[in-house]
Amino acid sequence: MALSLQVEQTAVTWEWGSALIVGRALLWAAEKKRVQKLVTEGKLSRSVVTRFVAGDTLEDAITAIKELNARGIGGILDLLGEGVQDAVGAGAAFEEYLLSIRRIEETKIDTTVSIKLTQLGLAFDKGACIDYVRRLAAEAQAIGTYVEIDMEQSEYVTDTIDIYKHLQKDFDDLRLALQVYLRRTPGDLEDMATIAPKVRLVKGAYKEPEDIALEKGKEIDAQFRFLTTWLFDKGADPGIATHDSDLIAHAHRAAQSSGSDKGSYEIQMLYGIRRDLQEQLATDGYRVRTYVPFGSAWYPYLMRRMAERPANLRFFLRALVGK
Repeated sequence: MALSLQVEQTAVTWEWGSALIVGRALLWAAEKKRVQKLVTEGKLSRSVVTRFVAGDTLEDAITAIKELNARGIGGILDLLGEGVQDAVGAGAAFEEYLLSIRRIEETKIDTTVSIKLTQLGLAFDKGACIDYVRRLAAEAQAIGTYVEIDMEQSEYVTDTIDIYKHLQKDFDDLRLALQVYLRRTPGDLEDMATIAPKVRLVKGAYKEPEDIALEKGKEIDAQFRFLTTWLFDKGADPGIATHDSDLIAHAHRAAQSSGSDKGSYEIQMLYGIRRDLQEQLATDGYRVRTYVPFGSAWYPYLMRRMAERPANLRFFLRALVGK
């Protein structure tokens, strides 16, 4: 009990500087196989994983999305895993995504499909990756939904944007995630102004050097507000991916200033985070979607979620001490 209380008090009283140090440590841990082995094979409470991950299988994710739909919340289906290094692995990921789209049609759930381009071979065969994305976008469009392209580490940003711009000509409902904390993102958006990009705006959760990514919370939030306003002025159907009530309020003001209403954009959140707020926003008439990850490759994803918000880490630590 004493350990549990100490964990809670420490988490609650963290200043930003301390949280930043912990966040960096967690992002470092997300990339270390030895740490991953220790965590995944240790006595980690299953409740920690299932709080943020729907389950190991596609059917687990479908069940979770059905429950969200019943509360007026849409889903974003996410197959965990990235960094595939061979054609066999990329082909397997494509088939898994394709199965996901077909199950959406069969179950009639309200969800989009989020894809990671490094799962589809971007690191070694950009042409094949483009073909895979084109086929998935066509399949999704045929059943009345669409594909959302995740953004990954900074080394893949240029190729990811190139693929989006190439395919957006044929699939204007395709959505691209852009990371607020990258210093290049304002310029990337301005370069796409003529095509009115459909963007999911996220803060960013990969370990990047300071010359590439902003690190201070106030700077990141300021850039988030600036880019949110940009999307309402020059983008299409913005997806504002945040759990921060102040940033959501800014999105609402930006929408009003541009002559838009609550239905003109989405608030997107992560599975297991701010559930109360998700439901309240849906009740208030906002379009809300929840990013629902599934699969066995949950470790890097979980570490990034811990790094993003001290509140997530507090939940994690409480579970470890049995509180």
